[in-house]
Amino acid sequence: MASIKLRSMTINQSGTITAVKIGGELGRRIREMGLVPGTEITIKQRAPLNDPVALRVMGGTLTLRNNEADFIEVEVE
Repeated sequence: MASIKLRSMTINQSGTITAVKIGGELGRRIREMGLVPGTEITIKQRAPLNDPVALRVMGGTLTLRNNEADFIEVEVE
């Protein structure tokens, strides 16, 4: 399995978060949304210019900007 940044995942690709590599206010906000190591995610959609990205997490859908997605590493098959 390969570890990549969430930003580089494609639509309908799934994976498991392995790391959130940012602290401070943004890191806290990302973790509060449920994006913590061990969480399974699936990329559902991207906006026309690929920013933001919509992802499925724990039965819900949320969106992240690409600059936020850069800090999240995901293990994919």
